[in-house]
Amino acid sequence: MTRTDRIAAELKDVTHAALITSEVSRQYACGFRSEAGVVFVTRDKSYFLVDNRYYEHAAQQADGVEVILLSDLRKQIHAIIEEHGIKVISIESKSVTVHELEDHKKLFPNLTIDASDWLSSTIEKMRIIKSAEEIKKIEAAQRIAEAAFSKLITNIRAGMTEKQIASVLNFYMMDLGADGLSFDTIAASGVNSACPHAVPTDKQVENGEFLTLDFGAVVDGYHSDMTRTVVIGKPDEEMTKVYNAVWGAQTDAMKAVHADITGKLVDSVARSTLDAWGYEKYFTHGLGHGVGLEIHESPTVSAKSPFTLHEGMVITIEPGIYIPHKYGVRIEDMVVVTTDGCLNLTKAPKTLIYI
Repeated sequence: MTRTDRIAAELKDVTHAALITSEVSRQYACGFRSEAGVVFVTRDKSYFLVDNRYYEHAAQQADGVEVILLSDLRKQIHAIIEEHGIKVISIESKSVTVHELEDHKKLFPNLTIDASDWLSSTIEKMRIIKSAEEIKKIEAAQRIAEAAFSKLITNIRAGMTEKQIASVLNFYMMDLGADGLSFDTIAASGVNSACPHAVPTDKQVENGEFLTLDFGAVVDGYHSDMTRTVVIGKPDEEMTKVYNAVWGAQTDAMKAVHADITGKLVDSVARSTLDAWGYEKYFTHGLGHGVGLEIHESPTVSAKSPFTLHEGMVITIEPGIYIPHKYGVRIEDMVVVTTDGCLNLTKAPKTLIYI
């Protein structure tokens, strides 16, 4: 079954349709990336209405849909509605704005607009389990990020600014073939590394400091995500202890991952290890999150996670220690959940690197 077939199978009856308008959901539904267009799913047939910027490529690449050159959305979509006898249209509640909802009501004045979470949740449940092809794309993005990191660590030196280091890393990822960056690269040194989501600044990196690098590449819409913490010069005894505590927490958490374990329990394993080292109070965020067409997506792996892990989920495992006014350490890998464990997609070494 195509993905639109799977969505169609979830429709209530033949008078029910789904209107997919968000960029991520459109790509997931028909396998074609575009900044515009709508996917319209009925029980019998699905359509992708897109303008002439994308039409030719969409006609060749989109899967499970009839591609229609968009000229007059109102006229074209009403023709489809009439053909299929549609009475109820579900929209993506988690991405549609209030303004867009009002536009939908004007576009479909005689139909029932279902603005519940049904469609968003249906697509989210499909997306949370990755296919072999999706994992292949995520892994390709990860290989680019790792190669860029490998090049970067031979070119970092004391005196460079965080902004310069982030810019060089970004250049390497794009030069190695990334379609884009997963998110704004984090390069945080010294006291700045104590902030989990620090923004690169004009601060120069200095000898005796940690440098945390959090970054990722995009391949065909799919993201990678990794974090490595290196040290400029040589670490002192306490810095080495902190690093080893984080590494140990990540190792233990990854050993705990398998299908049917809860996100809460995996998170608690990492916290227990950090507690044994005396640093649990300095771990201030969740252990991980899903990765795919978005850099942060379901499931969550945290103390409040409502999710049970299942085979085919791709998640990060990223414990950290953040000591205020001092420094921070984070190590992050991406893994695929398997029946009896997990497959680590991240191949970059975790032994503390001295720059």
